[in-house]
Amino acid sequence: MAALLQGSGCRRLVVVRTPCERSVRHYDALRARREVFPVSKPTTTDQRSRMPNPLPFLPEMAEVGEGLHKALQNGAIPQTTIHLLQLHAGQLLGSTYFTIRETGNLRRIGESEERITAVATWRDATYFTGAERVALELVEAVLTPNPSGERVPDELYARASAHYGDKAMWSLIMAIAHIGFFTPAALIAKPIPGMPPGQNYSE
Repeated sequence: MAALLQGSGCRRLVVVRTPCERSVRHYDALRARREVFPVSKPTTTDQRSRMPNPLPFLPEMAEVGEGLHKALQNGAIPQTTIHLLQLHAGQLLGSTYFTIRETGNLRRIGESEERITAVATWRDATYFTGAERVALELVEAVLTPNPSGERVPDELYARASAHYGDKAMWSLIMAIAHIGFFTPAALIAKPIPGMPPGQNYSE
């Protein structure tokens, strides 16, 4: 709303915002801000795990899990490769818990949305290195039944060993074993997706 004020030989046009106009402008500013800086909405607050936290019942699990996790920090293979491999494992297993966890891990280390999304269709995607592709193929072979022969044939092992030495190959094996160790818990106990360890069980 505009008002014309006159005095001291001059006239001024003053714009006066009504409460309604100010509210609209405030809303538009907030909407623009959220488009630039998206606000993530919590999606796990109303979810519950199927079973309680296993550690009060089997405290030895913590030591085993910690040992597997420590083995993956030896630097023999990039952390990116480990998380790509474990994301694909979660997809193959049909585990929402694993896929959300590893998607978050990849985002935290700066991976692009294109590479993260393309893991599900890695065979015809152009986003991955030769070493990453053979790692994805290896975990797929381990977790997928092969009615016509070995899950991991000599030919696949030969291609993998061309990219990874003995220490790196054992690190790949441990990355798959890490997922394998927690697979029954993920599928049976159903921890809460997106929640950190210690907060991913309802009790």
